[in-house]
Amino acid sequence: MRRVLILGSTGSIGTQALDVIDANRDRFAVVGLAAGSNGELLAEQAARFGVRETALGAIDAERLVRDVDADVVLNGITGSVGLGPTLAALETGRILALANKESLIVGGELVTSLARPGQIVPVDSEHSAIAQALRAGEHTEVRRLVLTASGGPFRGRGRNELVDVTPTEALAHPTWDMGRVVTTNSATLVNKGLEVIEAHLLFGIGYDRIDVVVHPQSVVHSMVEFVDGSTIAQASPPDMRLPISLGLDWPRRVAGVGAPIDWTRATAWTFEPLDGEAFPAVALAKSVGRAGATYPAVFNAANEQAVEAFHAGALTFPGIVETIERVVDTHEPPTELSRESLAAAESWARSAADRAIAAASSPRAHPPGAPGACHVGVSTR
Repeated sequence: MRRVLILGSTGSIGTQALDVIDANRDRFAVVGLAAGSNGELLAEQAARFGVRETALGAIDAERLVRDVDADVVLNGITGSVGLGPTLAALETGRILALANKESLIVGGELVTSLARPGQIVPVDSEHSAIAQALRAGEHTEVRRLVLTASGGPFRGRGRNELVDVTPTEALAHPTWDMGRVVTTNSATLVNKGLEVIEAHLLFGIGYDRIDVVVHPQSVVHSMVEFVDGSTIAQASPPDMRLPISLGLDWPRRVAGVGAPIDWTRATAWTFEPLDGEAFPAVALAKSVGRAGATYPAVFNAANEQAVEAFHAGALTFPGIVETIERVVDTHEPPTELSRESLAAAESWARSAADRAIAAASSPRAHPPGAPGACHVGVSTR
């Protein structure tokens, strides 16, 4: 029986993980729960699963990881505050089922240097799909990774058509039911940019061999192309319980966790290229990924500030990625990567983003669509 510690238990990933565990109590036991702020629901979950060890907030979650004897830590925390618990899980030798992509992206080599082979199991549907497909061949036989994207609620719109979209429209994701930040990131495709960085760090494939393709049906969750021309794709109806279950007991599968595709019904899957002009976040993410150091942390922190400003009515939708680009363009990385330097870079990025947002709302601001200089090496326009 696997002993599971769930971080972010009151969020979307955490509640679905508890559903998987509830249906498989002969296979999993919950030994700890941590949440951000919803203490009432946390208490209900603890009572339901007989859990004595709980925590509120990221700092207490990190303590819980170090103190509770668990086989698997599922990190379902949202945002870079999940870095501390991620590092703690790796340092204590736990298997890390990682849904908190920000901690890997922000931490970069700080995280990967601590992880032994196979210790990090991805829970994102795209990276879980890649992990499954990679079992079809050797690492040296991989030609490229192909991440699929639904295209979000604004698929097919040109850049000029995105200026007046509202937060309500941005949260109307056609496939997934997620939190506000992740759903907005999916609309801007910042989320897909973060996933490209995550794929590079998880699987050791160069950025020039990681592509993004738009697949509106969200049934093919990602693909691996091999050197002989074959492509292995993982397909299933969109349901996060499948990658969650694999994260809890990789590489073993949990029977009945999700419904299979109904092959008796006529259906069609479509794929189309990403419109990089309307959605420049993926190209920008690749550039900061190549730059490494604290650039991904700055990218992520600036995005979090910009998303909040967008929902507060202080920034246009295209202004989210424009703000990230302006902040990244002025960043000077430290000479050493550490938790302290990452925290300092994030703090600087949030302040720089706030200044850029204030400037964007002034009469002298750059007009929407004005190109940035992005000195980390890639033009996003």
